[in-house]
Amino acid sequence: MNCHDVDRAFTEESQLPPQAQDHVRNCNRCQELVKVLNMPSPVDAPSPPALRQIVERLATNLRPVRPVAPARYFFGAFVGFFVSIAALGVYRMGAFAIAVMTPLQTVAILSALAISTGLLAYSLVHQMVPGSRHRIPPRLLPIAITLSLAVVIAVLFQFQREQHFWGNAWACIRAGTSIGALAAVPFWLMLRRGAVLSPIMSGAAIGLLAGLVGTSVLEFHCPNLDAWHILVSHLGVAMLCALAGLLIGLAVEVKGYGR
Repeated sequence: MNCHDVDRAFTEESQLPPQAQDHVRNCNRCQELVKVLNMPSPVDAPSPPALRQIVERLATNLRPVRPVAPARYFFGAFVGFFVSIAALGVYRMGAFAIAVMTPLQTVAILSALAISTGLLAYSLVHQMVPGSRHRIPPRLLPIAITLSLAVVIAVLFQFQREQHFWGNAWACIRAGTSIGALAAVPFWLMLRRGAVLSPIMSGAAIGLLAGLVGTSVLEFHCPNLDAWHILVSHLGVAMLCALAGLLIGLAVEVKGYGR
């Protein structure tokens, strides 16, 4: 038995074996080691008042957590608000475009808008519940939807030269963004009922969803079938609303980090 064996015995067992104890009696170095290891800890436990003060400080900003509703509830609410506001807009403005579009154009563009709406609503529901798995990355979904709709429009409609292009475009943009702003209010109230972790992504998705309400109304209402007009003034409404939502989400996130 030597000093190395004593060191190993301390690390492997709670008490020294008899042979190690005999070595310690005759070894000054090991006696010092035993004194150090048997020395009580210099750190005292916190006093009850100190513990109470720590607990009070930790609990200062704690608030009750509101249970999150089932995902199907949020999904149904988003789709319900979308359809209701779009139907109200078409009722007030009129569905003049249906009479001039071919059945293929009508079915294709409305199906594309419906699929885009469903994907956005599905993504938003999962963004409202932390820890949810996203089949499509929420950062890429708004871009993918915008590009897909642009391709559908370019395929379905012909590009023409229009004499009063910007005047006609501005009329549709003004009407569509007004409807998008109206739709953004209930969408935003629904978003607040969840636990959003990325205001930027959720803001862009909410803005695009609200903008697609305006785009859908314009597709029912506007009889101008020029592809340039539809891309700029109809799909442009959704893009403008998405940009506005992204900027608002960025402002919210910066304000949150500044606290």
